[in-house]
Amino acid sequence: MDHRDLPIIILAAGASSRMRGRDKLMEEIDGMPLLRQQVIKARAVTRGPVLVTLPPPPHQRYDALDGLEADLLPVADADEGMNASLRRAFAALPADCTHAMLLLADLPDLTADDLATVADAVDLDSATLVWRGSTQAGAMGHPIVVRAALFDSFIALQGDSGGREVMAQAQGRILPVPLPADHARRDLDTPEDWAAWRAEKH
Repeated sequence: MDHRDLPIIILAAGASSRMRGRDKLMEEIDGMPLLRQQVIKARAVTRGPVLVTLPPPPHQRYDALDGLEADLLPVADADEGMNASLRRAFAALPADCTHAMLLLADLPDLTADDLATVADAVDLDSATLVWRGSTQAGAMGHPIVVRAALFDSFIALQGDSGGREVMAQAQGRILPVPLPADHARRDLDTPEDWAAWRAEKH
């Protein structure tokens, strides 16, 4: 599979529980909700499917994606945590898929170039199972590209581990891909996080 046909999964079914009533994925950046920006970045990188996990409808996040070419995947048990979204997304991948990219929706510093950098690092002739965006300091983050050999492990996840056991299973076969600054890990979970981030941008 050509890297330009790479399926990209965006996890966007979380409840923004630390935002005290606001929805972090609906926070506007340059006049556009963060979630819509993330899907546009993914679409700029791949001709393949962009799969977005979402809370069950009705929900404002569906309106934010209106008109975009994306497969919207309602996660009925989203309140169980991230593993429910991982199960739903990996089960929805095309049957002939050799690898797929996974990213969290709440990483606003990630750029389309960052996604392309990780996609371009993939070498399916190697023994590597996971290619993972990292900070310049070497801390692992997103996006993550995983081989099809790990898909069933994601589909079998239980609880709310965020897929950590799948990463543990791949230990020793994970290649970090350095991205600028803290792009790979800077998530904004609270109003204070957002205020600080916006202050830095101006």
